[in-house]
Amino acid sequence: MRLALTFAISLFALPLAAPVAADPPQVLADTRVTGALVQQVLGDLGEVEVLLDKGSDPHDFQLRPSQARALQQAELLVWIGPELTPWLSRGAETLAPERRLALLATPGTTLRSYGESDAHEAGDGHDHAPGSIDPHALLDPTNAAVWLDEIAGRLSALDPAHASAFAENAEAAKQQIAQLDARLTALLAPLAGQHIVTLHDAYGYFTAHYGLAETIPVSLGDASAPSAARIDKIRRQITAHQVRCAFPEANHPSAVLDAVTSGSPVTLGEPLDPEGSQIDAESGFYTELLSQLAERIHACLSAR
Repeated sequence: MRLALTFAISLFALPLAAPVAADPPQVLADTRVTGALVQQVLGDLGEVEVLLDKGSDPHDFQLRPSQARALQQAELLVWIGPELTPWLSRGAETLAPERRLALLATPGTTLRSYGESDAHEAGDGHDHAPGSIDPHALLDPTNAAVWLDEIAGRLSALDPAHASAFAENAEAAKQQIAQLDARLTALLAPLAGQHIVTLHDAYGYFTAHYGLAETIPVSLGDASAPSAARIDKIRRQITAHQVRCAFPEANHPSAVLDAVTSGSPVTLGEPLDPEGSQIDAESGFYTELLSQLAERIHACLSAR
């Protein structure tokens, strides 16, 4: 009896093993912008894997075999949706609904559609069908705030033990975006109603949010070359709206933009980067994305 009691006491005297920490959720994102938002919510609790390489076009990409395997193993895929990254649609559809989050489908997201006239003018085979959703909703900071909450909710379902941390991280990120939004609103307010020429029709959310006139896109999609009639129309719009600035785009040649603006008083600004494909910042990526757009537009339109 004494031996048994001694043995029992010795068991209680042994140090208790620390509980094994749960592995962080395996999260996959389609683009660097999406990945940056997810990482802000994850914080130090995990690291999101981004499918799209730096400098790649989100509209035209092919998964490598290793990425296809990572997609099947991921606990959660966060992507804008098939409207922006159609190459991911088939893989996303193989995942259970709780393992994928399409941000454009998130309740509360502000969406805009491409216009009927623009869609018809784009020509056959082009991706801007009448009434189709403009997928560049990430350029409206109010959407980013909505998405941060949704991401936090999905991560909490995967890792309930850290739900409060995810919620706190999302709230901190939303406050940063609100401060950024206030700064950019003040910066661009004096330029309200001004038109600019851009290479693609990718900036509607940004210009609408900050009070600029709709852009005049040279190409009404992400792959088509403008027709002679389109170029003539742009030149007439430049004159009618007294356009002062045109902007090339990262990862795209500017030759067609040069041709459209040749002989006009239009100044070429620094290239715009609506997907942040050339941004180097690891932290503060979304802030840098919007800041760069606003500051480059402001620099050109404010020049005398």
